[in-house]
Amino acid sequence: MGSKMLLTGEKETFLIRVLIKKCTEADVNCEFVHWDVDAINSKWDDTVLITMYMDAHERPEPKALRFLIDRMEETGVHMIVIGEREDVQYILDNVPGDLIYKTIYRPIHNDEYIDIVADYCAKVDSGEFKKSILIVDDDPNYMTLVRGWLKDDYKVAMANSGLQAIKYLGKNKTDLILLDHEMPITNGPQVLEMLRHDEETKNIPVIFLTGKSDKESVMAVVALKPEGYFLKNIGREELLQKLADFFAQRRK
Repeated sequence: MGSKMLLTGEKETFLIRVLIKKCTEADVNCEFVHWDVDAINSKWDDTVLITMYMDAHERPEPKALRFLIDRMEETGVHMIVIGEREDVQYILDNVPGDLIYKTIYRPIHNDEYIDIVADYCAKVDSGEFKKSILIVDDDPNYMTLVRGWLKDDYKVAMANSGLQAIKYLGKNKTDLILLDHEMPITNGPQVLEMLRHDEETKNIPVIFLTGKSDKESVMAVVALKPEGYFLKNIGREELLQKLADFFAQRRK
């Protein structure tokens, strides 16, 4: 697998070193990091999972916990929580539930823990935790370009017409639709109207793609009350950042 996990705690105890060794043997790159902001931030790159390890009555400071939550929300990372019942409950009371992957009460069984870590990393490798995006555009070259930009970070599907998108959504779920505003036959506004009048699709967020940047055109798009709009001349890095910001905001 080769996935990276941070095991964070008050201090690197003998038991933590045992868990790190077990993770390494399971092909999971695991590092200990003290639960403070600078230490966590310095080790964060490429992390896919956090283990919060608490000895009895040891808990992270609120500032460090808030930082962890923010980074997890930004990057889609989840947490395994290990500790006494009251300490685990403290984390459950202060961390959004969708960020918690598993809770484990001490005393910990090493094999059970490694199985949980391995299961999570396998899901990461398969893309199970990636957000899904449906691109709807009649220009296949543009769709292919955008898909190439997004495919490493998201599960991406494509539809070359509004009707094909509706058909796709009848069988599949998606977290976001990037919808071309100017399409022949059934244009973007008409597709949005159909989506909003269907119980199964009315709550799917829609961001319009438009090639027109003049004030009148932009106001016409905004008047339809999508979740946003992107100009088609947007670059790769800007698009990825805006999408990351969009999903992070929706978690709050």
